[in-house]
Amino acid sequence: MDRFQEMQVFVRIAERHSFTQAADDLQIPRATVTNLMKRMEERLGARLLERTTRTVRLTHDGEEHYRRCVRLIADLEEAEGSFRHAEPKGMLRVNLQGTLARHFVMPGLPAFLERHKQIELHIGEDDRLVDLVREGVDCVLRAGTLQDSSMIGRRVALLEQVTVASPAYLAREGVPDDLAALASHRAVNFVSSATGRALPLEFTVDERIETIELRAAMSVSGVELYTQAAIAGLGIVQVPRYHIDDALAHGRLQVVLPDLAPPPMPVSVLYPHNRQLSARVRVFADWLGEIFAPFNVRG
Repeated sequence: MDRFQEMQVFVRIAERHSFTQAADDLQIPRATVTNLMKRMEERLGARLLERTTRTVRLTHDGEEHYRRCVRLIADLEEAEGSFRHAEPKGMLRVNLQGTLARHFVMPGLPAFLERHKQIELHIGEDDRLVDLVREGVDCVLRAGTLQDSSMIGRRVALLEQVTVASPAYLAREGVPDDLAALASHRAVNFVSSATGRALPLEFTVDERIETIELRAAMSVSGVELYTQAAIAGLGIVQVPRYHIDDALAHGRLQVVLPDLAPPPMPVSVLYPHNRQLSARVRVFADWLGEIFAPFNVRG
């Protein structure tokens, strides 16, 4: 193995805090990882990693060398990519928000993998804030406004949202015809995984966004529970239209205040600031843009 491969191994150990997980990610033997790091430290004459029974940490020298290695790897990959149009290959670890994965991503994956036969996908499903570097994830797909400034976001879609309630709820509480009429209504609160707080309802009024907080019978933190609570007649919710097309078609939910729709929901691919956008992530993000394109409410 050459020094570039040594750097790749060192960077992965530093990010995963584990020799074993680095070896698994890079698909090389654990003993090889150990020998490479021993050789690197001996050649540099410095200790780069502090090993304990539970984790691996960078020394002060290791932190300095890690930053240099990240830049060198990014520069080399960029240089090679600019001179040859090689097919992206290797492991691509992604984490997807569940409903987006099931509705948009999974149906199209056979075509993506047929197009990029040398990419091996490892997919996790989540809606939490993922530590991409620590968990060895290359990118995540998330809906909503970006919160984490340590991440770079590439928007792939803007999805139409609607305000809905069940026919039973509207028969009981009345159909609101303006924002003032909402004062007597209830919402189902959706608790953000990013902030831990309930999100207000949002309405577009003369190209500006107005937020309203209604009293709520319950709060939920899952998209499926949020939708099911509305279908059960527990209050008003705001969701992407794609997620409830079937419920609307079968009359289980009804759109309210259609002329004051919520702003569209952004969908983005996120990856760390300190990572060069690899060819694998680039083609995956391009493909996501393609599959979301028919559902975009704006260009």
